[in-house]
Amino acid sequence: MAVRAEAIPCLSDNYAWLLTDEATGTVALCDPGEAGPPLAAIKAAGGRLDMILLTHHHGDHVAGVAEVVAATGAKVIGAAADAHRLPPLDVAVKPGDTVMLGATPAVVLDSPGHTIGHIAFHFADGGVVLCGDTLFATGCGRLLEGTPADMFHALAILAALPDETLVCCGHEYTESNIRFALTVEPDNTALRAWATKAAALRGENRATVPTTMAHERATNPFVRAADVATLATRRSGKDNFR
Repeated sequence: MAVRAEAIPCLSDNYAWLLTDEATGTVALCDPGEAGPPLAAIKAAGGRLDMILLTHHHGDHVAGVAEVVAATGAKVIGAAADAHRLPPLDVAVKPGDTVMLGATPAVVLDSPGHTIGHIAFHFADGGVVLCGDTLFATGCGRLLEGTPADMFHALAILAALPDETLVCCGHEYTESNIRFALTVEPDNTALRAWATKAAALRGENRATVPTTMAHERATNPFVRAADVATLATRRSGKDNFR
């Protein structure tokens, strides 16, 4: 694999992601909601950080940026459309642009729904997508700014990625997502097996992510929604699910 991805638990249920280009040793950090855990992970990995990738502007994804930049000098990369509400950007990107992590390119994907300016980063050579709060294991982000059509569009882009693509998302919401998914597809055998596995992982305080895109296509009721109306109904159901 050209890119190695490591989940870094932050805050109560967030993940930042540390990405290393194995050919060059170049290192990126995605969505530091706080500085302490990412800086500890960077130190443990050798102390190098070249860039910070931001998927969207919410505080639980960007609050650690200033401290990490002060400690490492890393360049900050985020959406041009959201530059007015992100930390200061060194590089402003738009969907379709390419960001180089050493020798490995990441294509910027349009990923609206949770927020209007949300983007994702797809490392095709490394088989990794940094999808922030658009796609979760067995779930999707709450529609805080976008519409069901926006989220349907964003999930379709992600779902078209290769089967083995690692889904590196922003939160550990999996058990709650599975409980809801089972109300939508109680007879989905892949989902039922995943419920058992995820419960075992969390019982050992282990992360349930990354999953793969093939796994999400098999188990995720939002990815599996056939149309916008179905996605809208499911998202509304999840919003009110306890």
